[in-house]
Amino acid sequence: MKKKLFILILLILMLTACTLGNQSESENESKETNATPKEGVQETVFSASKREVLATNLQIPWSISKSEDSFYITERTGAIVKVDGEGMKKEEVILNEPLLVYGEGGLLGMALHPDFERNGLAFVYHTYGTEQEVKNRLVVIKYDQDKWIEQKVLLDEIEGAIFHNGGRVKIGPDNKLYATIGDANKPDLAQDSDTLPGSIIRMNLDGTVPSDNPYPNSYIYSFGHRNPQGVAWNEETGEMYASEHGPSAFDEINQIKKGKNYGWPKGTGDEHPEGMEAPLFHSGSQTWAPSGLVFKDGVLLVANLRGEMILEFELRFGKQATIWNQNGRIRDVFVDGNNLYFITNNTDGRGTPGPDDDQFIKLDISPE
Repeated sequence: MKKKLFILILLILMLTACTLGNQSESENESKETNATPKEGVQETVFSASKREVLATNLQIPWSISKSEDSFYITERTGAIVKVDGEGMKKEEVILNEPLLVYGEGGLLGMALHPDFERNGLAFVYHTYGTEQEVKNRLVVIKYDQDKWIEQKVLLDEIEGAIFHNGGRVKIGPDNKLYATIGDANKPDLAQDSDTLPGSIIRMNLDGTVPSDNPYPNSYIYSFGHRNPQGVAWNEETGEMYASEHGPSAFDEINQIKKGKNYGWPKGTGDEHPEGMEAPLFHSGSQTWAPSGLVFKDGVLLVANLRGEMILEFELRFGKQATIWNQNGRIRDVFVDGNNLYFITNNTDGRGTPGPDDDQFIKLDISPE
């Protein structure tokens, strides 16, 4: 009897141990699955889905702006394309200096005035001059029914070149106008805080120099840039970020601080001399060619040309991931709620255009 009872107790203990062991393995498997993505799969903050093409056959589009239900997209060849519920319409831009479409130049960045719905004003950056003497200028234009007419010059005679003209224009949360200026293929100028090439500039909306700029009577906000192509802000904290093309590789995402030197051409990647700012992220030996960027919920979303993708940079944990890698070269991005809009740049001479290129596309980026 005692022997039978001993055997029964032993069987019960063995079955209990097996059951507990199986539960433990399941829990560990579940934890590992949540913590570590499968090989080749990136964890992302946002997932891009529900692609909708809003406009096709754009000619080297460069910048996206929005007012109420209408989008305005600059084309490097000289038009502004209006896209709304009625479709798309190309609108003439009348400038006092003839547009120079040369290399990376043309009609580039655009920002709508904060009171655009009332005054119809916008700010644009464009290339002019000759192929032998390339220049850029920042001007105010006014929307007049179906065309845009220059009203005022804010800054001209900005040295340019076939490459590295910068050109992004944005209004910051401080209600100041910012523009990115490339080094005009003269790298040493980027280290001279007295010259505009290789800088990000800041001005009042009337074109005057803000009293709190870092250098007296100077538009320069930061310098030591090679070819900055995008700017964005965390509107809660005011922190500013910029994307920048590196030399073949070492493209950068920087946090921009007033008066700071970002190193070009003396430093790239993690190697920056003392007193110069190193990037938050860089591409190492790869090439992204980052362009327009936006800030959303602690994440920077960045258009990439050579990389042919949209990257997200999660700032809190220093992570990066690809959220979109279709449609070829991508020039600019715009976010509105959980919708991400972007323009392709396959007709810029460096891509392989499809029959509908270039395109204006909408994605749903609801959080994962």
